[in-house]
Amino acid sequence: MGFALQNAPAVHLSEKIEPLLNRIQEICNRLHIVSLNRQIEACRNLLSQNQLIDVVILGQFKAGKSSFLNSLIGRPTLPVGVIPVTTTITRLQYGEKERAVIRHVDGRQTEVDIATIGEFISEAKNHGNWKKVEVVDLELPFLEKYAGLRLVDTPGLGSIYKEHIKTSENWLPAVGTALLTISTERPLAENDVQLLRELQRHTPKIVLLLTKADLLSPAQQEEVVHFFRSALQRELQEQFPIFLYSTRQETELWKQKLEKEVLQPLAMNRENESREILQYKVRSLGKGCLSYLELAEKTSRQADLDREQCRAQILDEKVNYELFHEGIELLARENTQQTRGQISAYLEKFHEPDLKKKLLERLRGELPAWRGNLWVLTRRYEEWLRVSLAAEIKHISQTEDERFLVTLKKARAGFSRSLGTFRSLLNQNIEKVLGLKLAEVDWKIEVAEPQRPDIRMIRTFDQHLDLIWFLIPMFVFRPLVEGHFLKQVPGEVTVNLSRLAAQWEARINKAIEEMKEQTLKYVRDELTTIESLLSGSHDQTEEIKRTIRELGERLA
Repeated sequence: MGFALQNAPAVHLSEKIEPLLNRIQEICNRLHIVSLNRQIEACRNLLSQNQLIDVVILGQFKAGKSSFLNSLIGRPTLPVGVIPVTTTITRLQYGEKERAVIRHVDGRQTEVDIATIGEFISEAKNHGNWKKVEVVDLELPFLEKYAGLRLVDTPGLGSIYKEHIKTSENWLPAVGTALLTISTERPLAENDVQLLRELQRHTPKIVLLLTKADLLSPAQQEEVVHFFRSALQRELQEQFPIFLYSTRQETELWKQKLEKEVLQPLAMNRENESREILQYKVRSLGKGCLSYLELAEKTSRQADLDREQCRAQILDEKVNYELFHEGIELLARENTQQTRGQISAYLEKFHEPDLKKKLLERLRGELPAWRGNLWVLTRRYEEWLRVSLAAEIKHISQTEDERFLVTLKKARAGFSRSLGTFRSLLNQNIEKVLGLKLAEVDWKIEVAEPQRPDIRMIRTFDQHLDLIWFLIPMFVFRPLVEGHFLKQVPGEVTVNLSRLAAQWEARINKAIEEMKEQTLKYVRDELTTIESLLSGSHDQTEEIKRTIRELGERLA
C-alpha cells in the first residue's frame, strides 16, 4: 500500500518519503523523464540534512537583504554597501560558540574569524567568487531565540554579476521558508512575479518583505501594501503574507511583528513545519511526474490507432530540433561577432582619450622628482606605468561590466525567448492532440560573469639601452629620455585597452557558447523525454495506468 503524505507522522518521516522518492526516480528512469532530475536531487538533499528550516532571503540586488538580516539579528555581521555586495550564499544559525566555516566548491572546509568573512562573501574582496566559495556557515550564540532556523542570505537577482544570479536561483529548490524582499522604492516587477511563481513550486511558506518602509508615510505604506495584494491576487490568484520593514525607523516594531507572526511560529513548531515543507516539495515533484505519466498513458491508448500521426502532430516542423539548432547557432554567432566591436568602440570613445590625457598629466607631474641613471629611471618608469595602467584598466574593467556585457545579455535574452517559444509550441501541440498540459519545468539559462582580465606591459626600449647606462650622461640626455617615456604612454594605453577588449571578448563569447549549449541541452532533453513517451509506451497502457493510480494514491 502507499501512504498519504498529508497524514504522515513526523516520526520516521524520511522512512516513508524516501521509498516514494525512489519510486519517482525509478519511473523517471524507465520512461527517460530527465526534466525532473533537479527537483529529485533537491528533495534527496533536504531529506538527508537535519531538520533545520532554511529561511532564505531572496530578492533583486540592493533590495536590502543583508541590511535586513543585520537588523534582525541585532549585529552588523554581514557586509553591506552602495553597490551589489553579497557574492556567495551565507547561512546563519545558533551555535554554542561563535564560529565561521568556509565551504569551498572542491569540498575543502576552513574555519576563519567571523570578522574576516567579508573576504569571502563580499563582491569587493571576492570578485565574481574567484575564491570558489560554495557557502559560508556562521554559528552565533546570540541566535538562540532562532534555534531550529537557519537564516540564509543570498546574492541579489537581477545583478549585472550573472554568477550571483546563478548562485541564488540554484538555491530555490532547497528553500524552506522564503522571505522575498522588495524595496518600496520600486513597483512590483515581472521578475518578482516570476520568482514568486517558481517559489510556489518549491515551498508553501512564502512571505513578502517590503523594505525601506521609512521612505513612505503611513498612508503611502497602506497604499503600497494594498497595491501588492491586488497585483499578486490578479497575477497568481493567491494572497501572501506582506510585512513592511525599515532598518532606519521603528525597526523594533517591524521586527517584533515579523518575529511574532513568522519566525517564532516556525521555530516553536519546527518539526511540523519541516514535515509540511518536505511533503510539499515531494508532492510538487510527484505532480510533475504524474503529468508525464498521463501523457504516456494517453499516447499508449492511441498507439494502435494513430501512433505515427500523433507523433507527427506533436513533433511537427515547429518543434523540429534541427531548425531550432540552426536558429540558436545563428543567434550565438550574431552576438559573438558583435562583442569585440561593441567593447572596442565604447572604450575608444569614452575611455581612451581621457585615460591618455590623465596618465600624461600625472607622469609630467611626477617625472621631475625622479632621480637616478638611465637604468634606474627606466625601471621607475616601467613600474609606474605598470601600476598606473593596471589600476586604471582594472577600474574600467570592474565599473563598465554592464557596458561590456551587452551582447551577453542580448544572447541570454534571445536564448530564453527561443526556449519559451519552443516550450509553448510543444505544449500547444500536446494539448491540441492529446488534451493534456505538461507541468512547468525549470529552464533557466545560467551564465557566470567572465573573470577580470590581466594587465601586461611591453618593453620600454626596443633595445636594452639601459644596460649601457654608464655611457649615457643623464644631465645631457634626460629631456630626450623623459620625452621618450611620455611618447610611449598613448601607445601603451591603446595596446592595453585593446587587450582588455580582446580578453573580455574571449570570456564573453565563451559564456555565450556555454549558454548556447545549455539551451540546446534543455531542448534535447525535453525532446528525448517526449520521444520516449510517444514511441516507447506501446502496449504499456495498463502498466502506466497502474503506476498513475499508485503514485496518485501515495500523493493523496
